[in-house]
Amino acid sequence: MKMKIKWQYEFKGRKAEFESEWISKDIVLPLIEDLERTGRMKTATIMDELLNEWTVKEFTKLNKQLDEEPSEVEVYFDGGFDRSSQISGIGIAVYYKKNGEDWRCRINDRLLQLESNNEAEYAALYRAIELLGEIGVKQVPVTITGDSHVVLKQLSGEWPCFDETLNKWLDRIESKLESLHLTPLYKPVDRRQNKEADKLANQALEGTIVNSHSVIS
Repeated sequence: MKMKIKWQYEFKGRKAEFESEWISKDIVLPLIEDLERTGRMKTATIMDELLNEWTVKEFTKLNKQLDEEPSEVEVYFDGGFDRSSQISGIGIAVYYKKNGEDWRCRINDRLLQLESNNEAEYAALYRAIELLGEIGVKQVPVTITGDSHVVLKQLSGEWPCFDETLNKWLDRIESKLESLHLTPLYKPVDRRQNKEADKLANQALEGTIVNSHSVIS
């Protein structure tokens, strides 16, 4: 999760307010310590991307808790539908930080009873949100990246969804995000920028199932 520092600075009896850019939570306290060494910083607050604010004392305690929970979460998803076999393949890759380490989770699956490529994409994203819950991701912003502009723009509200089946998936995804208190940032990309999830989905269609979860060295 990214943070901002807002602080009041005093120089020769005059006060001014300053605000940092969005920065990693890991450097918030070192920056505040550096500002405190000047002797001119009077007060400081820390704000996250959800606009929650804390005093330095509150954030110091919170920071220890955040280290033990997943943060800076990025989700990549893809889904494919084979018309001849009526089988769908979904692929998901999740990246996040926890306890100062970088983690990656990669899964895929073969699904039956879907009817289109768009439905496979929705099913892939729904499974990705389920996976976030299993990992323990909650109450944080999440970047969701995929090459299905239809799915991501419908979820963001930019495009309408008139298909009844897809609307049901859309409602399920939004309900799951709400239950985990996640704030999604939808990031449509082209297929070249979604190679990992695309490969996982294709591997599922070919019958190769992947399920891995480990620290990235």
